[in-house]
Amino acid sequence: MLHSLKRWIGGSRTGPDPRALQAWARQRGFNVKKVRSGEGLVIEGRSFDLPWRMEWGAPQRAYLLDRELRLRMELGLPPSLQMLVTSRALAEELEQAAYALFTQDMQTQIDSGMPEEMRWLAMFPKIQLAAMKPLKARFSAIASAAPPLARWLEGELATRLEEAGSDWLAQDEPLVLMTLRGRLYLRMEAMQPDAALLDGVLALFEAAARSAQAAAEAAPGHGGWPASGNTAWQSQSGYSEE
Repeated sequence: MLHSLKRWIGGSRTGPDPRALQAWARQRGFNVKKVRSGEGLVIEGRSFDLPWRMEWGAPQRAYLLDRELRLRMELGLPPSLQMLVTSRALAEELEQAAYALFTQDMQTQIDSGMPEEMRWLAMFPKIQLAAMKPLKARFSAIASAAPPLARWLEGELATRLEEAGSDWLAQDEPLVLMTLRGRLYLRMEAMQPDAALLDGVLALFEAAARSAQAAAEAAPGHGGWPASGNTAWQSQSGYSEE
């Protein structure tokens, strides 16, 4: 992809160094573990009495070039609450790739190999939201339904996204925030994450978690969002169950 190629040409090719990430985690009292094979770390912590898991290692998505930083948290959200925020450059890349597959009628690859974020960008309609106006130059947002997405992007999450776009998130850097199967996920490229980036990522993730819970609670009957038609695609998240 074009932006990935630009990062590969212009970016640093030094090897990954986990020491800054280890120091950041230990200073904050988080549990740190090395992966059994390969280069990478697993960090476990808690936010508002809920556990989260951070993984740093080889990318699990083709649109991430070097090392991937990913977080997940079980929030007990309704399974049909499917919402996605991505950096705008990444959304455009994924939409173009999905369109190419659809127009070439590559149905097998579409069904089995395309990640949810790519499917959703091709499948869900664009939604115009007031909260997205100050963010639309840097981010894109879609969902299976407009009301929860509007609630998710209110207040704190919108503020944290603005801060990310003007601080630790580079212009072309891929970022994904999504709710899937009751969980919140974050993915981004991070070859050498430092304390400032990690603090910013965690603050964004926590804001997204709180706002997602509020969006779920705002539904009629606490979980009455309509089911979408892509539940059969939800087995491709890329996160191992442990």
